[in-house]
This record gives sequence, C-alpha cells and structure tokens, in this order.
Amino acid sequence: DFLSVRNLFQLMYSDRSAPGNGLVKGTLTEVTTETAKLRADYHVDMAPQWELVLRGDLPFLARNPVNANNPNGDFLYGVGDADIQAAVIDQLNERWKAGFGARLIAPTGAEAITSGKWRIMPGAAVRYDLQEISAGSYFEPLLRYEVSFAGDPSKRNISNLQFAPTFNIGLPNRWFFTLFPSPDIRVNFGDPIAGQTGRLFVPLDARIGRKISDNVTLSLEAAAPIIRDYPVFDFKTEVRLNIRF
Repeated sequence: DFLSVRNLFQLMYSDRSAPGNGLVKGTLTEVTTETAKLRADYHVDMAPQWELVLRGDLPFLARNPVNANNPNGDFLYGVGDADIQAAVIDQLNERWKAGFGARLIAPTGAEAITSGKWRIMPGAAVRYDLQEISAGSYFEPLLRYEVSFAGDPSKRNISNLQFAPTFNIGLPNRWFFTLFPSPDIRVNFGDPIAGQTGRLFVPLDARIGRKISDNVTLSLEAAAPIIRDYPVFDFKTEVRLNIRF
C-alpha cells in the first residue's frame, strides 16, 4: 500500500511461475521463483497533514533457471535485489490522500537469479475513501515506472510502466477484499523477455485478508494473466503478515 502511513514489519512469501529461456536457443521452459521477503516501513511526521514514509526490502530467492551452468534447472538460492524507498504523503482532507516517491533497487543478488541492474522506480498515487460502502473501503490508483541505469552491461535493460487500480472493500469482522492490490499491469518499453510477443501484461489480481488484531494483519493474494503479450508471470500467489508497531 503506497499511501499506508504506519510503522510495520512485513513477512511475505511469494511463488510465481513464468516463461524462461530453455537450454537450446529459441526454446522456452517454465521458471519458478519463490521469494521470502522482509520489509520494514517507518513514517516521520513532517508538518500538519504531511508525512515522510521510508521503506526497505530484503528478499531471499529460490529460482530454477535453465542455462549452461544449470542445465538441469535445479533450484538456486540466494539473496535477491534489496531496495529502499521514500515517499511524501499529503492528507488533503478526510477522504483524499496523495503521495509521490521513488524506490532504488540495488543489484545485491546472485548473478543467476536476479537482474544484475541498478534500477530507479518513481511513482505516485492518490486515494479516495469510500466511506459510503464501508469502513476501510477505498480506491487507490498507483502509477510507477521502473528503469535500469547501471549494472551488468550483459544483462537486459529494464524499462516498464506499472499500474494498479487498487479497489479495497472493508468487510465485517475485520475482513477485507482487494482487487488489483499490486502494480502488475505492465507495459514493457525495455528489452524483450522470454516468450514476449507484445508490450502489454494485464492480470486478474485479488487479495483476501483479515485484521487479526489491532496490530496484526494476514492476507493471501493470487493472480493470473488476462493479457500476457509481455509475460510477467503465468500464476502468482503471495502470503503477507503485517505487524504494526
């Protein structure tokens, strides 16, 4: 949640499958990426209605690419590409909130399982609370752009637009349901990836979750593509545990 103003630790586990290059040039194989990620958010009050939100991610990956060094497609394990993010958020009024920021992603991961590129990802979002539906309901479109600017020159250049028209519905007994919780709608302007036939990727993406207590939230997300000309994934699941402090 880009505009979530809270201090928290998050534990996330993700499993996604996507096309990958086969051992023979021009062939494809399915590659599975499992990610365990540690996230921390911290917010700082700057002025009335203004806040600075800082975020850091440390992922750990298990991935089974097929290449000359791994012809059998065995799982490789290691630290992924770590990132830091800063966002400035303005609480415009009781219903409207807006913010902008940027994420810096470093090529800290092993060569065979991560991008090998330094990347910057500016983004912005607005939120409108839908109090007439239920408490906790809102609409929050998020737009960001990921672009590589340095790193291993042999790795593909990254340049893609990412969008999430997030729509959250607060349900009874602290449950919630969210459509498009992640910015997985993509338009690729960078180098093509395995299996790409166009620029657009649009998934059907949903999350169900429950606020277990005032400080603990558990959720499950699942997504599958509707349009996969740019095949980000074939299927994705994510489990998140948020602990506020």
